[in-house]
Amino acid sequence: MATQAQNSPAGIQPRSSTEKTLDQAFVWLTRILALAVAGVLIYVAVVVGIRAMPAIAKYGLGFLFSSDWNPVNETYGALPMIYGTIVSAALALLFAVPLGVGTAVFLSENFLPLSVRTPLIFMVELLAAIPSVVYGLWGIFVLIPFLLPIGEWLHTNFGWLPIFSTPLRGPGMLPAAIILTIMILPIITAISRDSLGSLPPDLRQASLGLGATRWETLFRVLIPAAFSGIVGGIMLALGRAMGETMAVTMIIGNANQLNISLLAPANTIASLLANQFAEASGLQVAALMYAGLVLFLITLIVNVLAELIVRQVKKF
Repeated sequence: MATQAQNSPAGIQPRSSTEKTLDQAFVWLTRILALAVAGVLIYVAVVVGIRAMPAIAKYGLGFLFSSDWNPVNETYGALPMIYGTIVSAALALLFAVPLGVGTAVFLSENFLPLSVRTPLIFMVELLAAIPSVVYGLWGIFVLIPFLLPIGEWLHTNFGWLPIFSTPLRGPGMLPAAIILTIMILPIITAISRDSLGSLPPDLRQASLGLGATRWETLFRVLIPAAFSGIVGGIMLALGRAMGETMAVTMIIGNANQLNISLLAPANTIASLLANQFAEASGLQVAALMYAGLVLFLITLIVNVLAELIVRQVKKF
């Protein structure tokens, strides 16, 4: 013991065997929990895949490229729902990422006194606690009436563009995307703010000491340093946007037809499952399971691509 104390750095006591045992136990516990999470995901995927096998065997990959969904004739195609899921989530990210990251920067820096920033932080995070059905009701009675004249103006002046080729008559892709934007905004803001707040103060001080301005420090030092955390928040928000059910079901229109216009009614995989699963039977259940499996795979692919992007950015 005396030899270990002499060889250890000044002021640092050697670790006891009990502490080492606790560390090893903690490491094994975290490994077991991580494997348990992976096991649950694999179990869910296997169960959904088994239930979807009748539809996979009958429709194959044609299920992904067909637009016909007719339970009476037992013809099923998920292309409109896949398109609606991807486009609504992409639009939500397009609106929410700059707004969420900008809000995180604004709330993590000393632009406002702490007495003002604290209520603002609480209000932004409170958005995540609102039930999705409340968002849906708000969208029906407030958002859609507000968007009707805007949609009419877009169709009148930019109707030659395919994305505005139809008038906005009520529920549609654009209202659903805006609702999703509001719903995922607190996720992006909270995680981005935590990522920026966890950076060591030395980064900011070193940048300012080298003569960088406040904005140069933000955009060239702090945001790149917190990039992995920001991307993690964006991917979590994307998963929420793709899987959101009630609010989107209430205001997207639930039209099982492919229409490139953002002002037309549309549908998503989650909304399709919510609308039809309760009354489904036979091959329709398998088709819905097939659609759920497709949503699972889309989310997996998006997360893998995000991880690759983060790794590439870290190299630079």
